[in-house]
Amino acid sequence: MELANWCSSTVLRCVKSHLGRCGRAQLLILAATASAPALLLAPGLTRAAENPVEGTDSGTVAEVIVTATRREERLLDVPVSASALSGQSLEALGSSGQDIRQLAYAVPSLNIESSNGRTFPRFYIRGYGNTDFNSFASQPVSLVYDDVVQENPALKGFPVFDEADVEVLRGPQGTLFGRNTPAGVVKLESAKPVLGKFSGFADASDGTYNTANFTAVVNVPLNDQFAFRASTQGQHRDDWVTDNINHTKLEGYDDWAARLQLLYKPSDDLSVLLNVHGRILNGSARLFRANIIQLGSNKLVPGFDPAQFFADGYNGQSYSSIGANVHVTWNLPNVSLQSITGYESILHYSTIGDIDGGYGPGAFVDATVPFGPGFIPFNVETGGGILNHYQLTEELRAVSRLDGPLQGQAGVFVFDEDVKAVGNDYDRFGFVLTDSTISRQKNNAEAVFGSLEYAFLPEVKVRAGVRYTKDHKTFSVPYARKADGTPLPLTGPLSKSADASNVSWDLSPSWQVQPDTNLYARVATGFRAPSFGAPTGTQAIQVAQSEKNISYETGIKAELFDRRARVAFDVFYYDVSHQQLTAVGGSANQTALINAAHTIGKGAELDFEARPLPNLTVNLSGSFNETRIQDKNLAVNPCFNWSFISPEIHCNITNPSNAAGLTLIDGNPLPQAARWAGTVSLRYGYPLSSGSEVYLYTDWSYRSEINFFLYEAKEFVGPPLTQGGVRIGYTWSDKKYEVAAFCRNCTNQIRTIGAIDFENATGFINDPRIVGGQISVKF
Repeated sequence: MELANWCSSTVLRCVKSHLGRCGRAQLLILAATASAPALLLAPGLTRAAENPVEGTDSGTVAEVIVTATRREERLLDVPVSASALSGQSLEALGSSGQDIRQLAYAVPSLNIESSNGRTFPRFYIRGYGNTDFNSFASQPVSLVYDDVVQENPALKGFPVFDEADVEVLRGPQGTLFGRNTPAGVVKLESAKPVLGKFSGFADASDGTYNTANFTAVVNVPLNDQFAFRASTQGQHRDDWVTDNINHTKLEGYDDWAARLQLLYKPSDDLSVLLNVHGRILNGSARLFRANIIQLGSNKLVPGFDPAQFFADGYNGQSYSSIGANVHVTWNLPNVSLQSITGYESILHYSTIGDIDGGYGPGAFVDATVPFGPGFIPFNVETGGGILNHYQLTEELRAVSRLDGPLQGQAGVFVFDEDVKAVGNDYDRFGFVLTDSTISRQKNNAEAVFGSLEYAFLPEVKVRAGVRYTKDHKTFSVPYARKADGTPLPLTGPLSKSADASNVSWDLSPSWQVQPDTNLYARVATGFRAPSFGAPTGTQAIQVAQSEKNISYETGIKAELFDRRARVAFDVFYYDVSHQQLTAVGGSANQTALINAAHTIGKGAELDFEARPLPNLTVNLSGSFNETRIQDKNLAVNPCFNWSFISPEIHCNITNPSNAAGLTLIDGNPLPQAARWAGTVSLRYGYPLSSGSEVYLYTDWSYRSEINFFLYEAKEFVGPPLTQGGVRIGYTWSDKKYEVAAFCRNCTNQIRTIGAIDFENATGFINDPRIVGGQISVKF
């Protein structure tokens, strides 16, 4: 009990010190890592195996409970296109050291990618996202972690571990989740502390390139009112890519994260949950590889070796963050009152890389010095990061607990954020600063919302919701100078502001045709507040106006064959007005924020799970997405063209140009929007004696080609990508212990998944094959 009291007091001291701006992510992670083994050895605590997931031994599919509507409901009953991941699906995806990008294509219409490596992921749902990479970028897909929005893109990379589930809500979620959700929401729910049950698990794995994962979780009931849960995850990979110019190794990382939770539940009607979490990352930034794409096609050059790199600039990345939130729920006879207070802070973020992807000063700088690989016109070494950041949110909700046909909820939401970021240019080696720009953005928003559901008949329900939001942003450039102190030649004002207000709404009728079959339709709107862009070229501040989306969908959800199968299918259409787009790079090497008059998206999605045999589970999901930009006069800078140096050194644009030489993009699909995507997984277990089992789990995903940029060019179309994983394991003692061998990207299919277009055919690639083993213990 003394140890338990010490643990709870340590959590409170950590929160107190953080709120006083003295906390550090290192302190949190050390506390979680140190407390887990200590708690495992605490005397007088009874060990118990965790409850198996329903459906595992019954031969039926497990019932899925989600909180897509901010209250617990069966996924079957939610009139929203949604998917959920949990259990072995998540474990298998993360076994090769992947970050949150592992979720890409694991469910229909979800893509996640990054040009910043393990930080700054960008999310896309139904092809709708944002390729902007600046530190202030907003996204139309919101990431909500434990009911707290993660607004800054760098926050969205927090590792996925010890999760109850991951929910993906497709289509606008403006009513209940607010602004910046016109494409949808990715919602992660951490496993919570449990009263009266000492439990936990630990697992460790190692694989190719010393790709190592370690996860430890312990749940401790301190008494009949308090429970504590500590979770930590460490991920490591050795540097495995040889830089033949600097004679160094790259592409490794050390990524640690931890979460401490304290639950106070004096009765069934009152609960208070405190959550403190943090992350530390050190490793390589994204490797941009010069001229790895064959001109005139999107194939890798012959003889390309992922383990070889040729650049003379410095490469590195570091990040640390800490956050805390408090959830309070008070259940009254007819209503549940809820408060969610969240605080997030990026303590440090810095990334630097060789953007030209090669070596030498470049042909236009000094052609007498060797350069390569291929044609390098000039050298580019840039860096950036976040100097200061905080985000504070508060949400108050009242959720009805009525017995009649009417249910509802209402609430208020407040958001406050302050970000100061830096962008630096360096000499070609990355050691001498040539110029620096500091920008700052302040953002506050307020909202009120409400949602009602009325059952006209037990089988017929209608849900409707509305939300009013006010958003205010200011953006300034307090510092922009060369290394010698000379001001940079920026034009325009060095400070701007933008205000916006919006009413979002949704309407969803549903019909329970049979007890396990629901038909639904949904009309919903979404809103993304105005966005600012950091200085580019000589332009001090860029601004893109608000975008709005209206979406229509209809679908069916059913459980079949005495719950041995589950299916969900929907079709959708959406229209985005004034979509904020990012014209990245181009021949001018400037990132521009623009608005398209309209963007149209339409498609269909399928989720299917079946247990044809008691020990066999099959999952199949897929999506068809067609997106199209509709703006006759919208044009962007095309990609590189050095044909005046040599006729063959140019990219091959397939779009027409306007009189100014810019490329027209009307009719093009959105970047990173795969028309076809799908995943299939299979698990078969063969039971042995004494509660042991041998099992096979395999999952395979496919996505069709994607555009990297707003224009279309042969070199900058990402080829189709198929990746698969296989896991063979043995469990014993009623699944308390497990050993497994696994591979990810088993066929070692390497493709370009992104590019840089202003200088040459530079690209970056997906992760290679990882083969390894894992051992796990539950208690």
